Amino acid sequence: MRLGINGFFWNQETTGSGQYTHQLVDELLALPDGPECVLFRPHCKRAPTSTIASTRKGKVEERFLSWPAPLGENLAKLWFEQVSFPQACLEQKVDVAHVPYFAAPFQARGSTVVTVHDLIPLILPAYRGSILVRWYTRLVAAGARRAQAVITDSLSSKRDITTLLEIPAARVHVVHLAANEIFRPVRDFQALAAMRQKYDLEGEYVLYLGGFDHRKNLKMLLLAFAALVDDSSLKARLVIAGPLPDRESSFLPDPRAMAQRWDLKDRVSFIGWVPDEDKPALYSEATLFVFPSLYEGFGLPPLEAMSCGTAVITSNRGSLPEVVGDGAMLVDPQDADGLARAMNALLRDEVQRKELSAKGMERARVFSWKKTATQTMEIYKSAVAAG
Repeated sequence: MRLGINGFFWNQETTGSGQYTHQLVDELLALPDGPECVLFRPHCKRAPTSTIASTRKGKVEERFLSWPAPLGENLAKLWFEQVSFPQACLEQKVDVAHVPYFAAPFQARGSTVVTVHDLIPLILPAYRGSILVRWYTRLVAAGARRAQAVITDSLSSKRDITTLLEIPAARVHVVHLAANEIFRPVRDFQALAAMRQKYDLEGEYVLYLGGFDHRKNLKMLLLAFAALVDDSSLKARLVIAGPLPDRESSFLPDPRAMAQRWDLKDRVSFIGWVPDEDKPALYSEATLFVFPSLYEGFGLPPLEAMSCGTAVITSNRGSLPEVVGDGAMLVDPQDADGLARAMNALLRDEVQRKELSAKGMERARVFSWKKTATQTMEIYKSAVAAG
């Protein structure tokens, strides 16, 4: 099978779509019946028309697509998705075209598969954007309705897609994601000590790692931690990882301002961006990992923490209960007192933490990128057969 992949996010591995594209291509190349992959990417001044890219598990053909006239960033992206990519798939005679994010072409010819990780712009008002953004969402939603198959990350997202996009359930396929294989418990004392020294971490800490936009619910986490500090003798710090907002806004509230407001500046550490190679040790040394998100299409950070043997507290909303199963403690993300009680209980009870850690690692083993790629390959075959 000759597979054409929209590689718009290929060189943006800090984004979820970039990570998904890389992981999927790697595992597809490793399958015994894996496809011949052609990765279509936007043209840049230094790029040749085509080249061969090396991945962790093989090589993939890259083709760089240009547009007929100078365009602004947003129009260039739109042209790539709606014109250049489907036309190139036709010219290159691919058997199936896969768009690994919510941007299916409206005028696709041939078999098209699109991955819709979530429908955040349709579900959460704060994410709907300007009139032009809403127009774009309507366009790609129409493209998804015309695709032979839609892949999504969870049953929760499938329910959203069938309801809000009115796509028949038979054409929407749930293919779970997985934590990268690097996420395993780190037991090497020197590696753990080096990580602590790098990020200036001492003693017990509660970890949050993820984004800072509105739905990540950092306000409730900090409120709960403030209540924990006020009502107990526990000395654990809260460690918040990730690149912080450049400026305060309602969409991207700055957690540093909240920590200052609630007099937590001496109990909260903001350690900034953490490269992937440091994350397993950071997770492994955490006493707890807390992820109180209001909505996730899948939610990889809790699964990464569980894979590293860390006890996890997470939200009972969206896909998160489906992902973590009985491997994490679930709380109402809008109940600060309940979240504080959950953190207090686990920080004080080592036996319960160890039990939750064991359940979490067992649950995490249910997911694998090999399984993700195998299921995706079957969807490609069905899409080609459906024509």
